[in-house]
Amino acid sequence: MYGTQSKRDIALELQAQFSILRPSIHARRANITVKFQDLYGFTVEGNVDDVNVLNEVREKVRQQGRVWWALEASKGANWYLEPQISSITEGIPLKSSLKFSALTNAITLKRLIRKGIPPVLRPKVWFSLSGAAKKKSTVPESYYSDLTKAVEGKVTPATRQIDHDLPRTFPGHPWLDTPEGHAALRRVLVGYSFRDSDVGYCQGLNYVAALLLLVMKTEEDAFWMLAVLLENVLVNDCYTNNLSGCHVEQRVFKDLLAKQCPRITSHLEAMEFDVSLVATEWFLCLFSKSLPSETTLRVWDVLFYEGAKVLFHVALAIFKMKEDELLLTQHVGDVINILQKTTHHMFDPDELLTGTSTWRVNINRI
Repeated sequence: MYGTQSKRDIALELQAQFSILRPSIHARRANITVKFQDLYGFTVEGNVDDVNVLNEVREKVRQQGRVWWALEASKGANWYLEPQISSITEGIPLKSSLKFSALTNAITLKRLIRKGIPPVLRPKVWFSLSGAAKKKSTVPESYYSDLTKAVEGKVTPATRQIDHDLPRTFPGHPWLDTPEGHAALRRVLVGYSFRDSDVGYCQGLNYVAALLLLVMKTEEDAFWMLAVLLENVLVNDCYTNNLSGCHVEQRVFKDLLAKQCPRITSHLEAMEFDVSLVATEWFLCLFSKSLPSETTLRVWDVLFYEGAKVLFHVALAIFKMKEDELLLTQHVGDVINILQKTTHHMFDPDELLTGTSTWRVNINRI
């Protein structure tokens, strides 16, 4: 499952990814809870309406896949790596035709990514556009292998915490919650804890790395995706010992919420509810513990291309879409229950991603 894929494997994977979920006859007749497995092996609970929404979303992604394949056929397999708009703004001299091509590609790519990267293309597109491929190219080819061998058997506070968290990382998953899955996740996390001693290991990274493993298929690619995420994509110091970056994120998010949703802010403040009670996990785990995995990965599609601002947009959207319900709450527990129920059943990522581009977050001030 996590090695080199043949064309037959890819074809079978595509077929499985876009299969239609069919709840039982009894489930269709009554609006009861049903269980089903998503594209990445997680068991999901929802009602029949949830299944229908997820099927509609998968159909949209399948249609998007046709667009991606058509672009690969007409422009080449790596068309999205042609000079991007950033090359123009950085003052690199390009001919007018190349400038137009770069601008067209940048606009097309942003739209496509917001509509979802096809799961089968996600590893390749993420690795290229996030900067992980470039980061990997700066070190010897054997870097990850040498690192894992060098740290094997070493015990640190980070390795002890990692060992403690492994069985608690997505328990029940058919691959992650196995000796093989635990060993792969441990090597990625321990390897990175030695690569960056300032970060070491922070709870929350186990969920992020686990989901990266499922998407990227190989440990080494997951390791480099984790590296580019922590070193280039996210706000600095989010995962250091004092979580200073995460605390700054919380302050910025509270300011945004007050500006965009003043009624919610006033109501929650009157209840003495601190939004960090829910938002801390959202930001540390990048929504991987809160949203369904397929929705989380749609958010990550945008994250790896547009940057950390999408995390603020998504968090804001969750509060905004439940504004009326939240304004009726009288207890802190009711607020938490509404937000948790909302995120756990957010099977349509377009509800989160559509319109978030209208909110402007100046991430540079963090």
